[in-house]
Amino acid sequence: MLLKNATLLLNNKEEISDVLIKDGKIAEFGQNLNADTDIIDCTGLLLTPGLVDVHVHLREPGFEHKETIKSGTNAAARGGFTTICPMPNTNPIIDTPEILRDLNNKIKEDAVIKVLPYVSITTGLKGEKLVDSKALKAEGAFAFTDDGVGVQSADMMYRAMQAAAKVDMAIVAHTEENTLIYGGAIPGKTSEKLGVKGIPAITESTQIARDVLLAEAADCHYHVCHVSTKESVRVIRDAKRAGIKVTAEVTPHHLVLDENDITEKDPNFKMNPPLRGADDREALIEGLLDGTLDFIATDHAPHHEDEKAAGIETAPFGIVGIENAFQLVYTKLVKTGVFTLQQLVDWMTIKPSEVFKLDSGKIAAGRAADLTLIDLNREYTLDKNDFLSKSKNTPFHGEQLTSDIVIADGKIVYDNK
Repeated sequence: MLLKNATLLLNNKEEISDVLIKDGKIAEFGQNLNADTDIIDCTGLLLTPGLVDVHVHLREPGFEHKETIKSGTNAAARGGFTTICPMPNTNPIIDTPEILRDLNNKIKEDAVIKVLPYVSITTGLKGEKLVDSKALKAEGAFAFTDDGVGVQSADMMYRAMQAAAKVDMAIVAHTEENTLIYGGAIPGKTSEKLGVKGIPAITESTQIARDVLLAEAADCHYHVCHVSTKESVRVIRDAKRAGIKVTAEVTPHHLVLDENDITEKDPNFKMNPPLRGADDREALIEGLLDGTLDFIATDHAPHHEDEKAAGIETAPFGIVGIENAFQLVYTKLVKTGVFTLQQLVDWMTIKPSEVFKLDSGKIAAGRAADLTLIDLNREYTLDKNDFLSKSKNTPFHGEQLTSDIVIADGKIVYDNK
């Protein structure tokens, strides 16, 4: 196909260009291209590399009532993503080559975009026995993570990092010190106001502080999931200054919300890590701007409505986010002048690709035609009932957003018309 008159961002400048796609790859791009093929008029649309999300939950196998590979990848395509990386906390846990092989076969059958699955750090996410890192890499594992639980033993984490370093793969950490959780659900001040147990910030930051020193000793790439506190940002910043191989992500919801937005016991505001204070949110924004935090990832966490209806104390943690991540940050933080459009595009395309050495994130001849077209001027009201995801657990229902997605991934996999 030939994309005509698209707007490309090149070195913070907008340029109008055509892009010719052949056999799923970018054949060439420039002005006044012609070809005997399908033509798509992209006048007024921003063309970016396909968005990349290295932290999603597709729930399959085992929890298909929440999400499936098919529904989750359709939702991701609607959000502009061409590559996503699902977490292994499914049933069964993705912890053996055989289970990973079955999952990859299902991905080939049902996914509409690229899906690169994680495997667990420890068998069954129990923190007791390391998985076979060499065999899992050979089977196509993206990286190692016990997402959903922190690895509690320093010895186990150190040995996991040593094993990951030997096969040149990353340890990706959900950081949470269990002895400091106290059965909490939401952050401090708000928990007191609503009469709900809180989760202190130190549950996250203390484990990051431990892990960056272990990563230095193991010479391992250590990546921190969904950073949420100012203390965590400070620890990661200090570690980077010390030359430790640490990278980190932040979610859209932690960038645009804080605990002051929780005014009632609404389970759609329950996520882990929880929303923190306004000063934490400002630290996250500053961390992105100064490079302490490397990119944005959604932590898309679908749950069935009946599960979330159980109440904020007992409902599962997590919100969906993959269908409106770009739109949310663009509306709340780019249009208001906090971030530039170039920064947002970089944090959702090239930065995660560089961190994890992916063949994505750039528009260049010979590269895969993983591309996203965005209408930056379309305004609409977010309606959870219109989601392609099987789940509707979002705190952003009814929000007025700007920008909408049309996407090409070598072929059209989502078209908003």
